[in-house]
Amino acid sequence: MWIKSALAGAMSLAFSSAFAAEAPSYSLLGDWPVKTTTESGVEIGLKGNLSYDYNEFGDDRLPGGGTRFADDHAWRRQELNAYLRKPGVFELALGYDFENKVWLDNFIRLSNERGGDLRIGQFKTAVGYEEGAVGTTSTTFLERALPVSTVYAGRRLGVDWTYEKLKGWYINAAVMSGGDLQGDNDGRMLAARVVFNPVKTDADIVHVGLSGSNEKRNDDSARIRVRPEAFLTPVRLVDSGAIGSVEAINRAGLEAIWQHGPLLLQSEYLRMAVQREGQPDFEADGYYVSGAWVLTGEKRSYKSAAFGNVKPKHDYGAFEVALRYSTVNIDHGLLRGGKQKDWTLGLNWYIGQHFKLQANYVLVDSERRGVGLDPNITELRMQVYF
Repeated sequence: MWIKSALAGAMSLAFSSAFAAEAPSYSLLGDWPVKTTTESGVEIGLKGNLSYDYNEFGDDRLPGGGTRFADDHAWRRQELNAYLRKPGVFELALGYDFENKVWLDNFIRLSNERGGDLRIGQFKTAVGYEEGAVGTTSTTFLERALPVSTVYAGRRLGVDWTYEKLKGWYINAAVMSGGDLQGDNDGRMLAARVVFNPVKTDADIVHVGLSGSNEKRNDDSARIRVRPEAFLTPVRLVDSGAIGSVEAINRAGLEAIWQHGPLLLQSEYLRMAVQREGQPDFEADGYYVSGAWVLTGEKRSYKSAAFGNVKPKHDYGAFEVALRYSTVNIDHGLLRGGKQKDWTLGLNWYIGQHFKLQANYVLVDSERRGVGLDPNITELRMQVYF
């Protein structure tokens, strides 16, 4: 496939260019030489994310014996991205996850000082801030909250426009058609996301966003389900099953975030409505509320309506504690997909600029068609990113 050859070539060019240039001074915990800049201002570089997870389940015994989940440890992600860009002019991005065997963001973006950014290729859909806007290296918890994973539509092929020239505003609109680079999700989607910052200072950032999309799939089908905030398992405790005769799928999201120094408070409400021909419509929704506190005093960066990772100021790194409550409801009419509520306690240790250790403890409360299962999950992650 041509894009695989292009990705390999871009990565080879990035490696050779980065190391052919004069090696900068760096340390294992400091900056890494994974990019270089030409005399004309063109940046050539690599981005990556290697995450290895451990999941252990408790209180998941079934009435007839045995357990519902299997403990596991494995790679969660092996992402590698190559890019070629001149800030404010253009960007070419190629990315692949070698563990999950999926194409990531693969696009070309053209920038204009007055007109904003035009992007063509494959990229994330707009609904679901925690999944659509936040990178996989910058997550506070190991996995996205229940409603985000339930409603999020994944990456699609299309064209989008982003405008950030109005003070305090971020505007994004997309037309997506033809599915994705995996050959799945054929159809078309219209999507948009708008974010407003009524407060944006060094001490405080207030972020309020609204997003929505309309999708028409060629296969006229849908399925709404989600893993229990642990993604090494294929088991879903809530699942609508196959839904046929689908005319359209409408998604909507409302996001609100406040950062005050090392404190980050975040919440989203997400809704998914399935319009059907000759059959009752179906709806699912959910929300989460989370709080995170960086004990060592650092705060997250904020750019293009999304918060980034914590960068430690101390030699010993940065420590963060976090708590999240999330819930999703996939019961509607005669379709009983179930309900689930999760409490997650998290602890993060950011070591230098490229290493992170995460630990989560999740308490699950689920019920589907009168049958309940309430496991607890211990999750650990070792992550290297650049």
